[in-house]
Amino acid sequence: YVENGWNITGDIFRKDEDGYYWFVARGDDMIISSGYNIAAIEVESVLLCHEDIAECAVVGLPDENRGMLVCAYIVLKDKEKASDAFTKTLQDWFKNVAAPYKYPREIRYMDALPKTETGKILRFKLKNTEKV
Repeated sequence: YVENGWNITGDIFRKDEDGYYWFVARGDDMIISSGYNIAAIEVESVLLCHEDIAECAVVGLPDENRGMLVCAYIVLKDKEKASDAFTKTLQDWFKNVAAPYKYPREIRYMDALPKTETGKILRFKLKNTEKV
């Protein structure tokens, strides 16, 4: 779609002081929690730096108090580590290496993330997943 000469992609960009535009995230992957704009890909990038995480996907889930809640679906390298204690350790680690308001307030462990035949994560399925 083109509107007033602009190609409408649904992506979110920021403009820097030199007038350059930088990609931030897909519009539908932006999580607005307690007034903060949190890009799911930013949270995923931080989580993937943790030595125990094989892969992850982050989505926003509806929340009465915050509007949306940052929820991370995580596949661990060693699934035996999945526990409430490990979740707390992971959240504390995240708050020390990234902006604390971006940490996943809910973490759900999975054996595998839902994907297409080409390997793309099916985020809509995660948004519709009941707590496991």
